[in-house]
Amino acid sequence: MADVYDRWHRSRPPADAEPCAEHSSRTRRLVPSADHGTGKRWQVRYRDPSGQQRKENFDNKAKADARAAEVKNQLDNGTFVDRATRRQTFREYAEEWRTSATHRERTESNVERALRLHVYPLLGDRQMAGIKRADVRAWVKDRSAVLAPSSLRTPWNALFGVMAAAHYDGIVRANPCHGIDLPEIRKPEVVPLDPAVVGALLAAASPRYRALVRLAATTGLRQGELFGLEVEHVDLTAATVEVEQQLVGPDKGVPYLGEPKTEKSYRTVPLSASAVAAVAEHLQAFPPAEVEIEDRTDPRKPRTRKARLLFVSETGDPIRRGSWAKVWARMVKRADKELAAAGSQLRVPEDTTTHDLRHFYASVLIRHGASVKKVQRRLGHAKPSITLDLYVHLYEDDEDTTAILIDKIIPGVPSECPPVVAS
Repeated sequence: MADVYDRWHRSRPPADAEPCAEHSSRTRRLVPSADHGTGKRWQVRYRDPSGQQRKENFDNKAKADARAAEVKNQLDNGTFVDRATRRQTFREYAEEWRTSATHRERTESNVERALRLHVYPLLGDRQMAGIKRADVRAWVKDRSAVLAPSSLRTPWNALFGVMAAAHYDGIVRANPCHGIDLPEIRKPEVVPLDPAVVGALLAAASPRYRALVRLAATTGLRQGELFGLEVEHVDLTAATVEVEQQLVGPDKGVPYLGEPKTEKSYRTVPLSASAVAAVAEHLQAFPPAEVEIEDRTDPRKPRTRKARLLFVSETGDPIRRGSWAKVWARMVKRADKELAAAGSQLRVPEDTTTHDLRHFYASVLIRHGASVKKVQRRLGHAKPSITLDLYVHLYEDDEDTTAILIDKIIPGVPSECPPVVAS
C-alpha cells in the first residue's frame, strides 16, 4: 500500500483545536500541524519490499496521488526500485556492480581499468536512469576515435554488463546498449612462422630458456601456461605435459598461480622426442628449486605454497611478463642476425611474439591433416569455432577439387557431356 498524507494538517485533531485559517473551508475543517507551511505539503508513505518505511514529499496532491499509484503498482508486480537508487550515477552503480560481480582475476582488473579509463570520463557522472541509446552511440563514436575495434570490446563489455544489471534491477526500462553496432574487427590472417625462423629462434635462445622456446613451438602452450609449469606436470617417460594452471602476472603485485584460461584449457599434450630431450637437458642444467608462490587455482581456497617451477628467471623467481618481453626481444634480434649472417632471405618479423610459436604449432598440425577438433583440443580453445576462425585459411587446399569430388559421389554422371551449343 502507498498512502498520501497532508503534512501541514493533523489527521486526528482535537475537537477544540483552532482551525487553519488559510486552508479550511465550509465543507472541510483543517487543523494546522507543527510542520504547517514548511517543506512540501503532500507526503506519500509506504513500506518497501524489505519492510522499511519510505516517505516522499510533493508540492501538490496530484503528483503525490500519481506517485502513490505508481508505487502501489510496482510493489504489486515486484518491480519497485527506490528513488535514491534511480538517482545513482553510473559510476556509483558500476562500482557496486564491479565489486560484487564474479570475475576471473585477470578479468576483474581489466574491467576496473576499462571503466576507469574509458567509461567513467564520459558517462560516470550521468544518472543511470537518464542514459539513453543516443548517449551510448555517442560514447561508441568517441571511443572509436582512440581505440582499435578489438580494444574497444573490453570497455564495451563492461558498459553492457553494467546496463544489463541495471535493467534487471529495474533502474532502466531497457538496456540502451542493445542494437548498437560496433566497428567491425578485421583480423589479419595468421601467417605461421617459417620453420627456418623457428629454428633460428631456438638457436638464439639462451640455455636457460631454450627448452621453454622449444616447448612453445612443439606443444602450443600459452605463455602463462609455460611459465606456470611445475616439474611434476612433465612426464618424460610418457612424453606428455599436463596443463593444470598458468602463471598470472597482474599489472600490480606479484605473479601467482591461477586457473587455466578456460575449462577446455585443462589438457594433456604429447611431447615430441626433441622436446623430451630438451626438457631433460634443462633439468640437468638448471635443477629446479622450490619457489614460494601464491596458489589461486582454487579461487575459494587461495594459499601460499612451495612450487618447483620448471622455468624461472635468472634470479630464481617466477618469470614476469615484463622481464620476459625484454628477453624475447633480444632473442628475436639475435635470431634475425643469424639468419642474415647465414645468407638467408628470411627474416624474423619485428612484431613476432611467443604466441607466434603457438600459431606455428597449430599450422604444423593442420599441414599434417589434424582436424579442427584435434587442433582445438591441443591448443585448449574453448570452442572449435575459435580454432576455425583463426586457422580456416590454413585448411584451404591449393587446388579446388570439390567439383571432382561431387562427380565421384553422385552416380550416373555420363563420362562425356555433350558440347554446349551457343544460342
